[in-house]
Amino acid sequence: MNYSQPRSQFTECDREAIHHIAAVQDFGALIAVNSDWVIAQRSVNCASMLDLDALPQVGARLSDHFTPNAMDTLKAALARQSGEDTVERVFGLRLVRGGQLFDCALHASGNHLIIEFEPHAEAEYADHLALIGPVLTQLEPIRDLKTLFDTGATLVRQMLGYDRVMVYKFHRDESGEVIAEDRRDDLEPFRGLRYPRADIPQQARELFRRNRFRVIADMDAEPVPIEPATSMYGEPLDLSMSVLRSHSAMHVQYMRNMGVQASLTIAIVRQGRLWGMFSCHHTEPKLPAYSLRTVAEMFSQMFSLMLDRILIARTDEQNARGRKLHDQLMLRFADGDSLANSLPMLDDVLQQVIPHDGASVLTGDHYRARGAAPNHEQFMALAPILSSAPTSQIIATSELKAQIGDAAEFGDIAAGALVLPVSRSPRDYLVLWRKPLTQVVTWAGDPTKTTAEPGQRLHPRGSFAAWEESVEGRSEEWSDDEIQIAESLRVTLLEVILRMTDETAQERARAQEQQELLIAELNHRVRNILNLIRGLVSQSQDEAMSVSNFAAIIGGRISALASAHDNITRENWAPAPLSALFDTELGAYLSEKRGRFTLIGDDVLIRPEAYTVLALVVHELVTNSAKYGCLCDSSGQLTVKLKRNGFGDLEIKWQERGGPPVKPPTRRGFGSTIIERSIPHELKGDAILRFKLSGLEADFTIPARFVDSNIVTPLENAEQLAANDTGPETEVDTVDEVSLPEHVLIVEDSMIIALDTEENLKRLGVKSVRVEGNVAGALTAIAAKEPDFAIIDFNLGTESSEPVARELKERGVRFVLATGYAEMANEVEELGADALLRKPYDRDDLEKALKAGRADTASVKTAQDG
Repeated sequence: MNYSQPRSQFTECDREAIHHIAAVQDFGALIAVNSDWVIAQRSVNCASMLDLDALPQVGARLSDHFTPNAMDTLKAALARQSGEDTVERVFGLRLVRGGQLFDCALHASGNHLIIEFEPHAEAEYADHLALIGPVLTQLEPIRDLKTLFDTGATLVRQMLGYDRVMVYKFHRDESGEVIAEDRRDDLEPFRGLRYPRADIPQQARELFRRNRFRVIADMDAEPVPIEPATSMYGEPLDLSMSVLRSHSAMHVQYMRNMGVQASLTIAIVRQGRLWGMFSCHHTEPKLPAYSLRTVAEMFSQMFSLMLDRILIARTDEQNARGRKLHDQLMLRFADGDSLANSLPMLDDVLQQVIPHDGASVLTGDHYRARGAAPNHEQFMALAPILSSAPTSQIIATSELKAQIGDAAEFGDIAAGALVLPVSRSPRDYLVLWRKPLTQVVTWAGDPTKTTAEPGQRLHPRGSFAAWEESVEGRSEEWSDDEIQIAESLRVTLLEVILRMTDETAQERARAQEQQELLIAELNHRVRNILNLIRGLVSQSQDEAMSVSNFAAIIGGRISALASAHDNITRENWAPAPLSALFDTELGAYLSEKRGRFTLIGDDVLIRPEAYTVLALVVHELVTNSAKYGCLCDSSGQLTVKLKRNGFGDLEIKWQERGGPPVKPPTRRGFGSTIIERSIPHELKGDAILRFKLSGLEADFTIPARFVDSNIVTPLENAEQLAANDTGPETEVDTVDEVSLPEHVLIVEDSMIIALDTEENLKRLGVKSVRVEGNVAGALTAIAAKEPDFAIIDFNLGTESSEPVARELKERGVRFVLATGYAEMANEVEELGADALLRKPYDRDDLEKALKAGRADTASVKTAQDG
């Protein structure tokens, strides 16, 4: 229901500076140091927590108390930080000589580094890490929201053991609703209750967006003061990213009113916005180990990805409905009748997808209405304000009179409006109307008791019993899906108007063809991106030595892809500036020390198909430089030169100087493989690395077809980012070798997908695997050694793998087609393939494909389009 409760500027809770509470919870301790690792502030329980004779003094060096190994470990953790609002974690570290092990969290706060530590759960640590795989496995197959929410609540409660776990979703008016719940049997249910926006203050929402995890171990525990409470300049310590930050008295009273003694909250963030949260309540004090809380935080990140996947799929369904509506309208407008005269037909068609009670059309001076709608005079009173809104923006409201007072004149007929501007002129509109309804909202307590005047103290609500409010003068809310369909409809009507003015029938046909092409290409790209991410996760898992390290590796690589995707989609999947890639990847490290990095040459635009490849390569180069090269200390210099050669190819020269002496690596991890093989494999360019004693040098050549020279602005200095690792080799999981082929050929133009497929085949027990990225290479490989089985990607960038399929069919070699396109099912039998392998595919799908008989032409994977 689209109910917008009355909003005052600020609640009392909104005015509380909860991030400046100079205290921590008693299950851990905090020390703040300056850039020289000199103690500036500390919690008063540091001595007892560390078993020291006296509290460490302000002005003392941290190394006077911590062991050299602890100092080295903490400094290394600080160097791994990948940007603002990141918290680096270290598990099982002995801080003082002879003392116990601690779990530590480090983050920057203004000019200080905050180090928080709590006792390490050594006996349970390995069990906590082992939870990750089984828990994530239960999430992956889910394809509907209700199951995702219910399963998420159950899994979090099973992991953490709280009495109640709720999945909490925010509505547009910022109120919240409990949409899923797993609880102790004797507790009353909260599912379906609404909570006013003031229950989660604005600054708390911002903190949750930045710091997604919050635990309160005991509401009755006395806060441990931080001394001194402020810096020498009178500034409070900002604890926004703190793990131990104490809680406000108002929040404690609020939770006590709910009968809660301990709580844990994990934010659900989607596309940079706070979508909802997992809220865990316990009737007794409770503190899960830090390692277990970290596993739960990783779970929430995967939950967000699964949520995003389902919502994207639902958006695709809505797009299909929008396309169907488009086709219906274009067919019915074929006779060239005017928009106003076509209102009865338009109203009937729209009623099938957007329920409404009336409709109006205004084109020029011609107004026509149908059903529950205002008359001409009443509508024209709204026109001046409607004209002041952006002409391309849909207006959706369940209470139009709240935005336009003149709408109150017909408020008993129509309360809600969906206003579609359908021309460049502000005088043309299609409006769908909804009648006013008497609605009942079930709140968790009286929502009116949430605000206070400035300077007054608000007592948190004492009752959370279901409280029903009757709301009049508003209509049913327009859903997000209905608004999205309306946007598609607006575009369709604009096209109709263009055709009616006879501007270009040919342009319209071209636009429709481009739309269909774009949809097919988008579908293909989404499938490939999902498969690419799955490959990154699989290839990176063996590099990680801990949960936090795994999260950092995956986070860095996926962030590099996300940043690249943002750059190329900002202008509708157009070529993006190469300088933007360096700005993104390097921006987090150098801050004001821009002189350490120099980018020389003219900026160029890189086409989308090459941009994501370069993003991963640059990310791994920066990561290695920050860990081992010129950016791991305070004096190194990095220079990157850009130049176009005589053939139009882009030459990128990477040169590091002034860092530690460089030694060639003794082994190649996944990150090194990305640097050395991505550009040659996927772009057919060159990559040469030289491990000189003075610093790493690398030369890359990007073929001219991926480079656009529309930008010729000389480049200035950029900044820096990063952090990842390399890890051990993987073990082989064997299956029944009797049914497996000896030698398998993989034809795949994405190197990461190819590497992941190769590794999975070897895990299944295939002895010999050859990878090729184009038709010529594949045919050469077949001639050199005929495979027993082949997995071929149908679309190899600029060419099709049909010649490879024909050659394999003539030789009688079994093969399957791998594709991200949904329209390939008919090609399976025609090309002679055993089956269709839909991207993204996993090891189980490969095993089925290897064992499938030629007669079985059914799809190996008919769903899971991601």
